[in-house]
Amino acid sequence: MDRGLDVEKVRRRLAGRMIGNAVAHHLLLTSTMDEARRLAEGGISEGAVVVAEEQTGGRGRFDRSWISPPGCGLTFSVVLRPAGCRLHYVNMAAALAVRSAAADLTGLAPTIKWPNDVRIGGKKIAGILVEAALGGASGHAIVGVGLNVSMDASKVPGIEQTATSLAAEMGGYLDRAEVMIAVLERLDEAYRLPGPVLLDRWRGALDTLGRRVRVQSGGRSLEGEAVGVDDRGSLLLLPRCGPAVTLTAGEVTLQASAPGAGAERW
Repeated sequence: MDRGLDVEKVRRRLAGRMIGNAVAHHLLLTSTMDEARRLAEGGISEGAVVVAEEQTGGRGRFDRSWISPPGCGLTFSVVLRPAGCRLHYVNMAAALAVRSAAADLTGLAPTIKWPNDVRIGGKKIAGILVEAALGGASGHAIVGVGLNVSMDASKVPGIEQTATSLAAEMGGYLDRAEVMIAVLERLDEAYRLPGPVLLDRWRGALDTLGRRVRVQSGGRSLEGEAVGVDDRGSLLLLPRCGPAVTLTAGEVTLQASAPGAGAERW
C-alpha cells in the first residue's frame, strides 16, 4: 500500500545540493515537464525539481503518453542550465543516475537500452525525456523522469509484457521518497562529472551494443548491428550492406539472438 510521498524528507535530505535545492510538489499536473519549463523561463534556479502524484498529460519520447497511476511511481522533472557543449551529456547523466539508484536500492543489475530506457531483466522500469531551449538568460534543459516504483505492470494493458517495477523485481516495499532521493543525489553527482567520464560509464551500461537491432528514425526503418556510440552518444549502426550509419535519435527494437525467439520493443 502506498504510504504517500514524504516530500519534506526529500527536501531535508537534498538540502545543500545543487539538484534538489527547491522541490515543488503537486497532487495533480498536466505535465511536470511543462511546469518545470514554465519555472525555468521565469528564472528559477538550476536544480529545481517538480514532482507530481498524478499527471493528466504526462509524456515520454516521441510524444507518447506515460502511464503513472497515483502512488505507484515517481514522475518528476529537473531544471538544468548546461552549457551548449554539454547538452548531450545530460541524457547520459540522467540515465546513469536512475540506473545507479535502482541498482543500489534493489541489489539487481539494471541496464540502459539506447538512448535512455532503464531496464531490469529486459523490462522497462524507467523512461527519460530531455527537452532543451538553450540561449538567452532563461536557457535551460528539462530532464523528465518516469520511474515505476511499485506499479503492477502485468495489470496494465499495452505494457504488461514489456514493463516492470522496482518493487516487483526485488519482491519488497520501497519508500518512494527514498527512491527519489537516491536518483536525485546520483544525478547531482553525475551532472558534475567530466564529459568523457560520463560517456564511458554510460556506454558501459548499454545493453544495445553488439546486438542486432531495428531502428525507426526520421520516418525510415534501418536494420543492422549496433556496433558502438560516438562521442556525442549517437548510435553507430552497421547495416548488412553498406557503410555504418550514425543515428542521433530513434526507436530501437532489439532483435532476438535466437531464430524465432521474437524481439524486444516498446
